[in-house]
Amino acid sequence: MKKSMFELARVVRSKNAGPYELTLDIIFKNEEDFNIVKEKNLINKTSIAEVYHIKEGEIENIIYFDPALAVKILLPRRIVSGSPGDSDVYGAQQHAPLLKLEFDI
Repeated sequence: MKKSMFELARVVRSKNAGPYELTLDIIFKNEEDFNIVKEKNLINKTSIAEVYHIKEGEIENIIYFDPALAVKILLPRRIVSGSPGDSDVYGAQQHAPLLKLEFDI
């Protein structure tokens, strides 16, 4: 059965991790779904690279954090925060591609 990020996550957000990096956070609604996603490694560099249209090598880190039922993803910003052409100075609108993810659970 496929489950969307809307069904799985309580929180999906993004924010700056300094002017050059973004942190993406996914906090799951329940431990069962978090554990399945973690055990099957469903949130990985391939899946993130696909929805963000970047190379896997650009993804700096993906961390599963059990106590919070969360996944943290670290990406470089394409445009440095606050520089000309930056439309999201705080990085708070960069989580939307994560909402496209669906998993067989």
